[in-house]
Amino acid sequence: RRLSGGRRKSVSFEDLSSRRLFRPCRILPIRLVDLRYTLPSLIISLIRFGSFYETLVLRFTFIHSFLCSIITFYPSSFLPSSPTWLHPPSPSNFSRFYLEKMEVTGDSDNLKNRSLTPVRTLRGLIILLIFLSTAFMFLIYFAPPFALALRLLSVHQSRKSISFIFGHWLALWPYLFETINGTTVIFSGDTLPVEKRVLLIANHRTEVDWMYLWNIALRKGCLGYIKYVLKSSLMRLPIFGWGFHVLEFIPVERKREVDEPVMLQMLSSFKDPREPLWLALFPEGTDFTEEKCKRSQKFAAEAGLPTLSNVLLPKTRGFSVCLDALHNSLDAVYDLTIAYKPRCPSFMDNVFGTDPSEVHIHVKRVLTKEIPASEAESSAWLMDSFKSKDRLLSDFNAQGQFPNQRPEEELSILKCIATFGVIVSLTVLFLYLTLYSHSCFKVYVGLSFTYLSFATYYKFRPSPSVGCCKGGSSCKEAKTH
Repeated sequence: RRLSGGRRKSVSFEDLSSRRLFRPCRILPIRLVDLRYTLPSLIISLIRFGSFYETLVLRFTFIHSFLCSIITFYPSSFLPSSPTWLHPPSPSNFSRFYLEKMEVTGDSDNLKNRSLTPVRTLRGLIILLIFLSTAFMFLIYFAPPFALALRLLSVHQSRKSISFIFGHWLALWPYLFETINGTTVIFSGDTLPVEKRVLLIANHRTEVDWMYLWNIALRKGCLGYIKYVLKSSLMRLPIFGWGFHVLEFIPVERKREVDEPVMLQMLSSFKDPREPLWLALFPEGTDFTEEKCKRSQKFAAEAGLPTLSNVLLPKTRGFSVCLDALHNSLDAVYDLTIAYKPRCPSFMDNVFGTDPSEVHIHVKRVLTKEIPASEAESSAWLMDSFKSKDRLLSDFNAQGQFPNQRPEEELSILKCIATFGVIVSLTVLFLYLTLYSHSCFKVYVGLSFTYLSFATYYKFRPSPSVGCCKGGSSCKEAKTH
């Protein structure tokens, strides 16, 4: 119609082949300022499209099963010659449809891992790209001013700023698990008050147990203050190793003579009762596998210790060191037992949303004064705790749930979208400053990259300048002594 002057008429082949009708199209350049506004909307739309696509497929499956079951009993009442996709299903196919329904609706007795569809693959790759790019840009631009410059003035203010900034980035993971992947986190046991200084001990079922502790800390407003005792090899991970160092995770080599001085030095800087601290420890020292369990049982039989079938024997020395160093400043100890349905997830399962369908966390809150102070007695208390975990997991395997399940606050979708939008927008801004702005930003990025690599490798943390006390004490307090 455009080519014929707005009138409806046929266009000849000669007109179509003429240069008058086929002019070269002008390709308008895409400005970066347009990309800054459209990129977050595009990513959110892709994620929402994935969820919409899966819902559409689920509804089609239900309709298909319903129509097939009707045609099974009344084949001549509808279509004389039904299409192939409406042929009555065999009993095996009907069972498959029923199991798919159970998978998506979350029946606690018939859960199975979600299949890796093309939509999940695309969504997982986008999410992985977002997490890596946002982590890199946040560390590059925020770590030097707050983990280096501000720390020279006040450790307390430095930690407070870092926990606020990177706590919002960490919140992306619980939102990913519960809002996007649809994983249900079920809590049981004791109700937890809002406490700022706690020691968390948990069983180690898989390589990503520590990530699900963020779901608890986020609900209690302490996500930015959580720290882990982790094996030192994880500090060498690209990007994430920088984050572990900036957040002051405690690396260990699993050698007592090497680890104990490092732990005591790090823990001594966490003694200030005014600073929030959630310190997480996995006393087993490694994730659970059947092979490791057999070795643990063999050692237990030789040493006269309890034989456990669902957890490994805990290494008690690390727990005793943490308890002894922080005993007077802790509010409580959270004894956590974690289980999964339908199976234990890996890191990539979390990214692509294939597993788990449910995460069960049983919580036992223990006051610090109820745990013996001596090393021998605290070690015995920890061993009894893991015997209880073993019984809980045995009951979970038999019954499919922990006792005393309780409702917990749902994560806000609005907060999820707002946090995601702010973090992605800042990342796009930092990317623009790095690539297209003044050259001084490129110099800053290079220096920041060098500092983070150096500080993480050599475990370097600056001390406050003269006149300020460790732990963030003010100069006024220094004058009173």
